[in-house]
Amino acid sequence: MLIDTHAHSNFNAYKFDADEVIRRSLDNGVWMINVGSQYETSKRAVEIAERYKAGIYAAVGLHPIHLANGIFKIPKPAGRAGIPVAEGDLGTKIDQEEIEFRTREEDFDYEKYKALANSPKVVAIGEIGLDYYYRPKTKIKFQQFEKKQKEVFLKQLELAKELNLPIIFHCRAAHDNLITTLEHYNNRTIRGVVHCFTGTWEQAKKYLEMGFYLGFNGIIFKLNLDEIIKKTPLEKILIETDCPYLTPPPMNGRNEPLYVKYVAEKIVELKRESLEKITQITTENAKDLFRI
Repeated sequence: MLIDTHAHSNFNAYKFDADEVIRRSLDNGVWMINVGSQYETSKRAVEIAERYKAGIYAAVGLHPIHLANGIFKIPKPAGRAGIPVAEGDLGTKIDQEEIEFRTREEDFDYEKYKALANSPKVVAIGEIGLDYYYRPKTKIKFQQFEKKQKEVFLKQLELAKELNLPIIFHCRAAHDNLITTLEHYNNRTIRGVVHCFTGTWEQAKKYLEMGFYLGFNGIIFKLNLDEIIKKTPLEKILIETDCPYLTPPPMNGRNEPLYVKYVAEKIVELKRESLEKITQITTENAKDLFRI
């Protein structure tokens, strides 16, 4: 048994076959947590989870990139700078020069998200955090966006604390800021995982010292995170897909929860442990953090 701790079969990429994708995963021993990025995708995650007796769970939260309207244009990245990942129902237009990223602004409604999170199938608040990768064009607008991200993030930390739920952190091009925020806030009252970790080992150590898990997915086939994975205690690793994005080899096209097995196999290679042990411990980690 494996648990994909960060899936998005609640997104429009699965509009016509979500149940088929989910059933294929369950039939092959893969459970999943569908993670929201805004209210509608959070609501859909809860609705999907409630249709299944076991194996499917939900997280609800407002992703930082959904705090502004607009079109963000960035150069196509290379190497460790990062690989852009579209979120939710957002549209991307890719050519040889740049990526065009469209966002829709949402105001965080504490009570609406709290009502969603009261479902017994909700096991976390997320994905929430800081994202400075897709930047507004002007410095002033970015500073305003940065300030709003932190304000909404702190509100969602309070929601997690009130409901005694762990957090699924999203962080891109903002790890030092997120670490500083958490160091000031965290007094061991919050639990969580840094999803799709792509930071440095020094940043990883700080998260681990605060008691957080690190989540790894198909991006480990694209970025060189080998040494970080080797150094991270197995008891602090979660595996995920971030599907429909970051499809791991040998597959291509749309990712799905079933492919989390390829992430597990890569960790087997790096940790020089058996697949049985990696499967057992990462599953126990997920069950412990999310209380499932």
